[in-house]
Amino acid sequence: MPGEDKSASDSSTPILDNINSPADVRALSLDELEQLSHEIRHEILAIASEFGGHLAPHLGVVELTLALHHAYDTERDQIVWDVGHQCYAHKFITGRRDQMKTIRQKDGLSGYPKRSESSYDAFGVGHSSTSISAALGMAVARDRMGDSRKAIAVIGDGAITAGMAWEALAHAGHLGSDLLVVLNDNEMSISKNVGALSAYFNRLITGGLYNRARQDINQILKHSLPENLTKAAQKLEHSVKGLITPGTIFEELGFKYVGPVDGNCVHTLSECLENIKNIKGPVFFHVVTKKGKGYMPAEEDPLQYHGVKAFDIKTGEFLGGGGPKVPTFTDAFAEAFIEAAEEDPRVVGITAAMPTGTGLSKAEKLFPDRIYDVGICEQHAVTFAAGLAAMNMKPVCAIYSTFLQRGYDQYLHDVCMQNLPVTFAVDRAGAVGEDSPTQQGAFDLAFLRGVPNATVIAPRDDVDTKAMIRWAIDSGKPVAVRYARSKAPTIGDAEGRDISKAETLREGADGVFVGLGPQLAACLEAAETLAGEGLDIGVIDARWVKPVDAEMLDSVVDKPIVTVEENSIIGGFGSAVLEHYERTGQLEGVRLHMCGFPDEWVPHMTRDEQVAEIQLDAESLAEAMRAHLGAKKAAKSGT
Repeated sequence: MPGEDKSASDSSTPILDNINSPADVRALSLDELEQLSHEIRHEILAIASEFGGHLAPHLGVVELTLALHHAYDTERDQIVWDVGHQCYAHKFITGRRDQMKTIRQKDGLSGYPKRSESSYDAFGVGHSSTSISAALGMAVARDRMGDSRKAIAVIGDGAITAGMAWEALAHAGHLGSDLLVVLNDNEMSISKNVGALSAYFNRLITGGLYNRARQDINQILKHSLPENLTKAAQKLEHSVKGLITPGTIFEELGFKYVGPVDGNCVHTLSECLENIKNIKGPVFFHVVTKKGKGYMPAEEDPLQYHGVKAFDIKTGEFLGGGGPKVPTFTDAFAEAFIEAAEEDPRVVGITAAMPTGTGLSKAEKLFPDRIYDVGICEQHAVTFAAGLAAMNMKPVCAIYSTFLQRGYDQYLHDVCMQNLPVTFAVDRAGAVGEDSPTQQGAFDLAFLRGVPNATVIAPRDDVDTKAMIRWAIDSGKPVAVRYARSKAPTIGDAEGRDISKAETLREGADGVFVGLGPQLAACLEAAETLAGEGLDIGVIDARWVKPVDAEMLDSVVDKPIVTVEENSIIGGFGSAVLEHYERTGQLEGVRLHMCGFPDEWVPHMTRDEQVAEIQLDAESLAEAMRAHLGAKKAAKSGT
């Protein structure tokens, strides 16, 4: 296949066919291990080309995965993978090869490490920068139990920019427990890494250069200086070392630094890991890998091939996508942000390592000095935005719902308590599809609306998204605009909208759907279905979560109400509606049923499947209204 590593076909008998567990990997020679890496890379490529999913990061870490399982007894020793973008090769050799074609599909394998899926998945992950903390906890528990197993954290150079990783490194160095931290350095997380730390890693000096320099210094000190100058000599060695190796900072934290080494060379990795196993205390092993390794299109454009849909391996071209393009909520946000930035130089954008995913990369091309990518540092992103707002700027913090959870304290204290005008463009709110439950945006309405001074609104389509973003930027207060990971076709009339209040999309005397976001389309479809059964059901786009539109809610208090939201039922929009009726003395007699995320973790599957799973599709909503009204389905009952 053009662009693909051909070495996978060098052996007439595939080694992977005989790999059922890491014990089989440990029995291989290093040459066989190298051949196995080609075979696994070939299969990862085949699966991603057919089913989509993450690709480039998995291709880059194959040799490292095999070397770790070859060197360590992973029936006992514990490897913690940071995020899920490194785990495919790990899953192939831990008894899950036959299931790999189900990965990220409903009832199939998770695209992330998952404790309930395999005993080899030592720790479940999804958000970045947790591996060192978890592995250190395991190491300390091991020490207290008098055990001898090894604890290993594998973290990427993007993930290690986060504050949590450095908190864990500092604690590990202080405790001095046996712990191996492997830095998978490919110069990228999803988008290009940013910041001083990333630049530090990029200024790599080969391990050979450092070792030769150190040997030369030692020889000079040994033969040229008298014994009474030993301390001065040690200081000189330390200073020179600090000039030529990237490991000084980790050694200052209490780690023994090894590297950087070629992370795509099985022989080098295996030799180093065999030696590292005998070192006591915390060890930091720095490996340099090639994201997209073995597939030329992914090597040349690792951002494009980080997460992919089905594609042609021969050409690298993505499949499908015909017909007219329907804008997504992210597209609508990007357009509104650019318009605002063109009109007001005080408008700036902030992203936490997701400029492409949030749409800010489009604005970055036009306003490169007004888009700030702070790396995987959500807490900093929020307070940085607060500082900008305190100086009369108009910051827009574009962030995924699930990642904003990590900046909640800063949202509460640094933004809302000071009533600073920060706009939060909360992307991926609600069901997110094939990624693990860690990525679901199911909780933001609950955690955002409970904070004084906060305003929380939710657009149903592209028109509302643009209008709400523009309003939020100029509002002079903290505003969160939360929207889904989906297309955003216009729902209802586009002209003459007033986003300052709720909007009735359909009148109805028998009951009413009061909903938020793109599921208003499903509400309208459900109402149409029920109309065929003789039920007159209205549909209202609530828009406002905090404050709720009191006038609208008062106008429907006497009707059976079904609230609809892509959020946890606990503490979400439906709860806000009940709170309004209780607060205004109208709760007695209110007939309300809430539809949204249940009190459980929703597993990975497509977004449409998830919407149906949590019963927010049109058919489920129609049935919810029937049940709420005590009505039977006419088509089946004949009544």
